[in-house]
Amino acid sequence: QVQLVESGGGLVQPGGSLRLSCAASGFTFSDYNMYWYRQGPGKERELVAGITAGGSKNYADSVKGRFTISRDNAKNTVNLQMNSLKPEDTAVYYCRAVRLVIYWGQGTQVTVSS
Repeated sequence: QVQLVESGGGLVQPGGSLRLSCAASGFTFSDYNMYWYRQGPGKERELVAGITAGGSKNYADSVKGRFTISRDNAKNTVNLQMNSLKPEDTAVYYCRAVRLVIYWGQGTQVTVSS
């Protein structure tokens, strides 16, 4: 059974940091490109960051220099280190796996507020 389980969300003050993790199971994780998406209140889901099976990374302009995506193929996890958080980063963050098929996690809430 394929599972993507996100964790690490929560409430943080502006300027703070959070580290999201996505634990994968049920498929060959190392073969898949992995992504973090987010959906803020009243907004469409958008790409935040991606990392290919080969380790190439890309970021949305809005998070460049603040967020870092990484993967650990030994642990079947993909992580998103989020620094210098802003209120506009408030969203539900989703993990996505892509190869010939697409898998989504259930999401984890991140709220940036004072």
